[in-house]
Amino acid sequence: MTYHKLHIVVLIPAICLITNIYSQDFKAGKFGKGLFNLKAKDSSWTMKIGMRFQSLATNSWNASNGISNSESSMLIRRSRLKFDGYALTPKLKYKVELGLSDRDLSAASAFTSNSPGYIFDAVVKWNFSKNFVLWFGQTKLPGNRERVISSGDMQMVDRSLLNSRFTIDRDIGFQLRHHFYISEIFLVKEIFSLAQGEGRNITTGNLGGYQYTGRIELFPFGDFAKKGDYKGSDLSFEKHQKLSFAFGYDFNNNAVKNRSNQGSYMTNDVGFFQTNIGTVFIDAMYKYKGFSFMGEYAQRTADDPFAKNSDGTLTGDVVQVGNGLNLQTGYLLTKKIEISARYTNISLDKSITNKGAENQYTLGLSKYISGHKLKIQTDVSYTDIGFKTNQLLWRVQLDIHF
Repeated sequence: MTYHKLHIVVLIPAICLITNIYSQDFKAGKFGKGLFNLKAKDSSWTMKIGMRFQSLATNSWNASNGISNSESSMLIRRSRLKFDGYALTPKLKYKVELGLSDRDLSAASAFTSNSPGYIFDAVVKWNFSKNFVLWFGQTKLPGNRERVISSGDMQMVDRSLLNSRFTIDRDIGFQLRHHFYISEIFLVKEIFSLAQGEGRNITTGNLGGYQYTGRIELFPFGDFAKKGDYKGSDLSFEKHQKLSFAFGYDFNNNAVKNRSNQGSYMTNDVGFFQTNIGTVFIDAMYKYKGFSFMGEYAQRTADDPFAKNSDGTLTGDVVQVGNGLNLQTGYLLTKKIEISARYTNISLDKSITNKGAENQYTLGLSKYISGHKLKIQTDVSYTDIGFKTNQLLWRVQLDIHF
């Protein structure tokens, strides 16, 4: 029995045991609010157990000279178990998210002790003083907005090319979060993060320096309903205009990967090539009466983008420096049906990466059966790629959350 299968065999019976123990003490909650909601008799802890998965079908074609070379696939894109609640006091919250699909578990390498990447989130959140909350553990860093939006709350089938090229995703470390009001409705949120800087589930230690991330968010018209600033689509049908404008900067000191804490390790004759990598994020979210707009800009720079050996010769690895722009909008024709559109431009530095610009145009259609908890989404994308064959992509996905 493989390491992967052994963990699943152990995990599933453990969950069944928990539910059997408490089966006479509680009833399952409303659809989309968790499979089970547990609470200690003395209210000293709570746990919500949830599950979700996405079934995806795709078809792609070469599109440089007509439509040719059709390729199709079907897969479980994501499959997750989620646990959250509080321990001892509601001021001490926690979240655990585990991945089970093959795509979720594709992070095995020598740097993760050749183990599948089961753990996505394992974080504790301590509200230690008024508007201050301290996070510790592994979770998403406060980078680009689109990445922080859950994969289950997206407006389209999947995230944009900007996210795949510039995201800083998850890492382990500390985050300090705070918010305050400038006026009666003008809200400001601040986040500072200190992380290891090599991505999630790393067990080999810190090969480079640390990663520092700061982000500030401005809400001139007040906060969004139901955390809508980090959800795709205006399913809350905001009665008043809501806007969040944010600026962030990430600095990875002596980074050893070619996309900050993401991408491939830059190895050389003495171990790893190290360089300082900085990433700027500017984004906005606007919602009003079923209309939504999200815009993002990202720019990555590096002190020395060319990985070198100890004698100065090039290894062939380069930091993926450049910038990206993503503009996305949607409108709910009814409370259940939404049309959406997206334009993404990726411009990596051609003199460094030897890659030209990419432009992607996407049209989407979503049917929300029960909000983001049960939905069917489809989209079609045309990607104009300057350095290889243009592509046409069609996708359809079923998303269900318990």
